Amino acid sequence: MSGPHGLLVLRAGALTTVQDRGRPGYAHLGVPRSGALDAGAHALANRLVGNPVDAATLETTLDGVALRALAPVTVAVTGAPCAVRASGRPVAWGEPVWLPGGAELEVGRAESGLRSYVAVRGGFGVPAVLGSRATDLLSGLGPPVLAAGTLLPVGPPGPDLACGADGVAGSAGAGAAGSELVLPLRLGPRADWFTAESIAGLWRSGYRVSALSNRIGLRTEAGPPLRRARGGELPSEGMVLGAVQVPPDGLPVVFLADHPVTGGYPVIGVIPEGPPLDAAAQARPGTGVRFVRAGRN
Repeated sequence: MSGPHGLLVLRAGALTTVQDRGRPGYAHLGVPRSGALDAGAHALANRLVGNPVDAATLETTLDGVALRALAPVTVAVTGAPCAVRASGRPVAWGEPVWLPGGAELEVGRAESGLRSYVAVRGGFGVPAVLGSRATDLLSGLGPPVLAAGTLLPVGPPGPDLACGADGVAGSAGAGAAGSELVLPLRLGPRADWFTAESIAGLWRSGYRVSALSNRIGLRTEAGPPLRRARGGELPSEGMVLGAVQVPPDGLPVVFLADHPVTGGYPVIGVIPEGPPLDAAAQARPGTGVRFVRAGRN
């Protein structure tokens, strides 16, 4: 889309990408799922501007983004709480905001959590790859990471949908992480690769989010390493969103949206999709992590 339409990136921030609900169903081709890490905040941002849930949004990391509207648009910012300004004036976070043509939207630094989501009425109309507009940092599929000067096309508004948060799980700041990240874990399929003492210790112990975490996975540190009950190598097998893989250092890694589709380290368990994984997307380095039993193991 060209001409006097779309949003122009003035400041790209530390890491801003286009995200939607990803491209599930292509793991057999070696294509990761990708998509918004905080799925609840992404869905709510779309709801606030009257978009369908699968419309593309922007996912910012820590220090936000700045955009110029080249034509009148309606936007909303959710996820990590942050200051939002339109042409220098404070505007609502977690609510629809109308921008006249030429207005500049400044999404500020996250006050808590990591990732904010910017939705525009009509969605970001970048080209789709395998049915999704998501940027996948592992495979390189989808649009490139945003840079200053990028022009983001805006799609045509669809049928009018009810705006507002009613009917959307959580709230605009549901992903804002607290002092501790509690992750429900269903054991398996490779829990038998670890000693009973290690598994018992997993429920009693705490870890911290490592600074090495990214869209591929949340890495942990400062907790007791999980000890194996058997040696040898495990053939590569399929991985799912929320799988908790244990590399040789024994410290759990939670697979997030850009995770590889296969892996050779044992998976001690899986975190079900939903609010806990959304919270993992918002957990800053140093945040405490605790694993608890989910369901019947």
